[in-house]
Amino acid sequence: MSAPVHLDSVDLHILELLRADGRRTVRDIARLVKLSPAPVRRRIARLEESGIITGYTITTDQAKLGQGLQAVTELRFTGDTDIHDIVEFASTLPEVDEVLTLTGDVDALVRLHVDSVDDLQKVVNRLRRKGVGVLQTKTLIVIDSWRRGAPVP
Repeated sequence: MSAPVHLDSVDLHILELLRADGRRTVRDIARLVKLSPAPVRRRIARLEESGIITGYTITTDQAKLGQGLQAVTELRFTGDTDIHDIVEFASTLPEVDEVLTLTGDVDALVRLHVDSVDDLQKVVNRLRRKGVGVLQTKTLIVIDSWRRGAPVP
């Protein structure tokens, strides 16, 4: 693991602005952090080169894409299951958005989007039957969500 990179309040403000809108212009960021564009551009490049900024992405409205049901499935595995096998298998399912491997009672959380409860059942069954060493699942349907950097609904 690499050593933490020292960030000052301006770096943190730049990160906050980019989290809220990854397409925000350097000129706009410079205005908001009260610097000229050139040093802001250098700071962003340093944040990218140091690996703090790992990429830029979009968010989508899954309901408008026909995947209006979001769920989280807890997975418990046999003690000899390799964490990489868990991620490798779950990531092959197109409905899976994210896999978090954990310590504690639950070995992994799988966040997924599906069209319907029927589709959710099919995905959970695939996780149970085809997952290496899956002992138990517990699925929770998401009724609402919020993510840092997004406006509060």
